[in-house]
Amino acid sequence: MNLTGAQESDGAILLDRLLPPALAFVVLVALLAAIFVLDKLTELTPYQHLYYLPILLAGVRLGYGGGISAALAAVLLYHLANPHVLSFGYEQSDVVQIALFIAVGVTSATLASQSRRMHALAGTDDLTGLRNLRSFETGLRTLLRSARPDGSSVAFVVIDVDRLKALNDVHGHLAGAEAVRTVGRIIGEHLPPGAIACRYGGDEFAIAIPRWDALRTKEFAEELRDAVLRSAPVLAGVEFPAGTLTISAGVATTRPGTPAASSADADSIAGVDLFRTADRALYAAKAAGRNCVA
Repeated sequence: MNLTGAQESDGAILLDRLLPPALAFVVLVALLAAIFVLDKLTELTPYQHLYYLPILLAGVRLGYGGGISAALAAVLLYHLANPHVLSFGYEQSDVVQIALFIAVGVTSATLASQSRRMHALAGTDDLTGLRNLRSFETGLRTLLRSARPDGSSVAFVVIDVDRLKALNDVHGHLAGAEAVRTVGRIIGEHLPPGAIACRYGGDEFAIAIPRWDALRTKEFAEELRDAVLRSAPVLAGVEFPAGTLTISAGVATTRPGTPAASSADADSIAGVDLFRTADRALYAAKAAGRNCVA
C-alpha cells in the first residue's frame, strides 16, 4: 500500500535500528574499556577526549540515564588511568572537562529524545492519536515483509463511520469531529498487540493485524462494531445515547502460502491489493444496511 508515494522510513534515529538497547550497552562498555586501556598505556597523552564517543552513544541510544552514567564512568576511568591528576591537583581544564562530559551526555539525550518525539508527531493523526496514512503505509510494508519468510497471513480491516454527514448537518462539524475522535479512541483501546491502525480519510480507518485469519479478524471487527454501538458519546458538549454512532467494516486477509522473496515493490502491491479487497467488503457492508461487517 503506497497511496502517498512516501519513501520507507522505519525510525527517526539510525542507531535505533542498528543497535538494540542491549547491544548498545555492550558496545558502550567495550568502548569505555578500550579507551581506558589506551589512556592508561599512553600515560600523559591526552586521550580523554575519546570518551565523548561512548558518552554520545549512551545519550542517543540509552537516554538521560545512560548519558549521565556514561559521563560519570568516563570521569572515573579517566582518574583511574591518570592518578597523577589527583596527585598534582585539579586545574581549571580538568573541571571543565568533567562538566563537558556530563553536558554532552545530557545534551545528546535531549536531542535524541526531541528527534524521536518529532518523528512520532509526524506519523500521528492529530484528531485521533492513531497513525496517519504515511506512517501506516510504512508499518504495513513491515508487517507484510515479516510475514513472507513463513508465509503467514496479514489481516486488514477498513472501517467507515456511518451517516457522519447527517450528524454534521444536524449538530455541526465539531460534533462530527468528536464522533470521529471517539471511534478512533475505541479502535485504539481494542487494538491487538502488534497491530497498527490509522485514520486515512475524514471518517475512514484502516487496521492491519499480523498472523490473524479471516474468522478471527471478523470477530474482532464485530467487537469493534459492538463497542461503538454501545458507546454513549459526548459530542460538542452534548451527551448522546448509546446507538448514536455506528460503523461499517470490511475485512480481508492475505493468503497464507509458500514464502516468497521480499521486495519493496512486492510489499506495496500486496498492500494495495489487501486494501482494495477490504474496501470492496466495506462497500458490501454499507450496501447491506450499515452497522455490520462484511
